[in-house]
Amino acid sequence: MTVPQVSIVLPVHNQADHLHPLLSHYITVLDRLPFPYELILVANACTDRSPEIVRDLSRRSPQIRGIETERKGWGSSVKLGLRETRGEWVAYTNLARTRAEDLLLAILYAFCNPGQVVKASRKVRLGWSRRLGSFVYNLECRLLFGLLHGDVNGTPKVFPRSCGKLLELQREDDLIDLEFNVVCRREKYPLVEIPIFASRRFGGKSTTNLNSAYRMYAGAVQMWLQSKSG
Repeated sequence: MTVPQVSIVLPVHNQADHLHPLLSHYITVLDRLPFPYELILVANACTDRSPEIVRDLSRRSPQIRGIETERKGWGSSVKLGLRETRGEWVAYTNLARTRAEDLLLAILYAFCNPGQVVKASRKVRLGWSRRLGSFVYNLECRLLFGLLHGDVNGTPKVFPRSCGKLLELQREDDLIDLEFNVVCRREKYPLVEIPIFASRRFGGKSTTNLNSAYRMYAGAVQMWLQSKSG
């Protein structure tokens, strides 16, 4: 199999209702890339047919590799996928909310700007509660860690393998995106944001709720305290 130039990690959790057509569209769009790529699907703690679909897609499409894990969580899935990447460039994104066209744009932008880390900045979100919650969280991260960018959790995120510390992220939870930004700042990796305007969820059920939001707010403070004590 051809060694991919870019590896794209896509966590999957109970997304059987839209996984097959969405991945087919991803492949159609990403086939425009002038170099080989791979999609690493990480099916985590699924209770629907998602793992079966991932296995089927892996058999049918040489660009797709499937991984299954009983561990649930955005962070643990991203970590597991990152460990399996082979490309000179690495990306990860939220499959349920990322348009294939936006992922293609982020990858091409990264390749045109060697040495830079590229991440999305979402400019439109549905619902006032999501907008308010995101504003408060990003403000908290800015004040605690001195981050200069406005959308900590925005994906896609794309980086060269030379930014090796980003392959060693440790968080198992939703705070892995904050850790990503903190590592970029600490290691002085040049980071560029590109705007994306899509916010519609393609299917499945979001795991974001008041409890998860509280865990992120509290977790950011805990991360800051640990950084000071370390």
